[in-house]
Amino acid sequence: MVSRTVRKTLAAIGAASLVGALALANPAQATSNNNSVRKLTKAVTLGGVLRHEIAFQAIGSLSGGNRGSGLVGYDRSADYVATLMRLAGYEVTRQPFEFNFFEAFGSAFEQVSPNPTVYAEGVDYSLADYSGSADVTAAVVPVDLALTPPRASTSGCEPGDFDPAVVTGKIVLLQRGGTNCGFGLKVANAEAAGAAAVILMNQGNGTPEANPDRYNLLLPTLGAPAGIPAVGVSYATGEALANTPGLTVRIMADTTSEVRQTENVIAESRGGDATEVVMAGAHLDSEPDTVGINDNGSGSAALLEVALQMAKTKTPHKTRFAWWGAEESNLVGSTFYVGELTAEQQANIALYLNFDMIASANYILGVYDGDDSAAEGAGAGPPGSAEIEAVFQDFFADRDRPTRAADFTGRSDYGPFIATGIPAGGLFTGAEVLKTAQDVADYGGVEGAQYDPCYHDPCDSLFPVRNGADAALYKELDRQYDMLGNLNLEALDINSDAMATAILTFALDTSSLPERAAAATARTAGPVFVGKEGSI
Repeated sequence: MVSRTVRKTLAAIGAASLVGALALANPAQATSNNNSVRKLTKAVTLGGVLRHEIAFQAIGSLSGGNRGSGLVGYDRSADYVATLMRLAGYEVTRQPFEFNFFEAFGSAFEQVSPNPTVYAEGVDYSLADYSGSADVTAAVVPVDLALTPPRASTSGCEPGDFDPAVVTGKIVLLQRGGTNCGFGLKVANAEAAGAAAVILMNQGNGTPEANPDRYNLLLPTLGAPAGIPAVGVSYATGEALANTPGLTVRIMADTTSEVRQTENVIAESRGGDATEVVMAGAHLDSEPDTVGINDNGSGSAALLEVALQMAKTKTPHKTRFAWWGAEESNLVGSTFYVGELTAEQQANIALYLNFDMIASANYILGVYDGDDSAAEGAGAGPPGSAEIEAVFQDFFADRDRPTRAADFTGRSDYGPFIATGIPAGGLFTGAEVLKTAQDVADYGGVEGAQYDPCYHDPCDSLFPVRNGADAALYKELDRQYDMLGNLNLEALDINSDAMATAILTFALDTSSLPERAAAATARTAGPVFVGKEGSI
């Protein structure tokens, strides 16, 4: 159960100063050498993890309701983690980098004439990620559309597709399609030609039955900040707009889309073999409109508590802990980190463990499928990933808990490590996917509701109903589980122990992992280039 102290602390958060709130969440430091799995899992308590979750909630509440990279809530979260790790004796590096920041505050899309129609966001249209900000009412100009099957569109892929005399000040209608021609390129070409805004329609190739993703509502991301608004629509909506003579529409986008700076927090043990590094990470940032108490306060808090309780543990292998920035902006922090490593430094990382969402309210127990035993999705991880998966599977089997194979979809920070051949594994309790009847039989919960009903929403906090969650759903989850806001404490508790088990198991012994040929070659050859002073 959640302690009375924790509940009183939560009640105080809204009125606390930042310093006071963090003092309430002040964690206990390791006082012993937790040099066995039994000792470490005993030291890593649910209460210890929740102290950090309370701190993240306090930081978010006092920072505009979020902890997103590029915003003050993230900076304060990074300060919190870095300070505790430094006080615990770790060697801490704060690695700055630039990323494309985007935050949307509101949007509108409507047909002004000839048939006034107001479109609903998320149903009829979507605002493109990295859309520019403006309120534009103008005539619509279709550009190089292919509306007759097979609809082999290259609409907007070339600057020559646009006649400035025709499109300047207008809203252009562009179609999905074209080799190496992303939405960002299409919008950039339109902007350069003088267009005031862009409608991106789906391509409509194939058939709706076999290729629904080419017909459904388009959810475009531009990849980098644009200077003009852009929205996505389905193929049917786009086709209807293209066939409407004298069409005038209004697009309003209220956004911030720009390049900002953020950072990773990296902390490593001062001892241990630096040529056989055991690395574990969790992204520290939230979406810009939420505190992200599960995504990914849960992974970040548990990782922090494990690291603090290992502070006096001397292991044969160096341990390195990472809290990534800008994961929600397409894994920018972890990608930057891996990209800055020399070949030799990459080779010195024995494995990477990733913890992204480990306390979903309507949870499953997901373990990354290192050996592709489920034969679904992206396939197996690099050699060694199966051995990592086995450690987690043995942990849950010892506790008679079923698990689910979590696919390496590339949606979290293991992606850059896998791309360089570093074996990876980790835990995941589910996001937007709906819980099945079999899931309920194995874990309880509510069938047909998302694993995390507040995924990427403001209600991903310690006060979900106050922040917009379905009150009836959370009442039922509270009835079935020990909950603290949007955190399922049953999942958080067991996953924290699973994390501690895997990290210490490999920190003590990596002999179960196969030798990586590329790693051996890199160590023999030495560094390919010299990194920046102090980079790791």
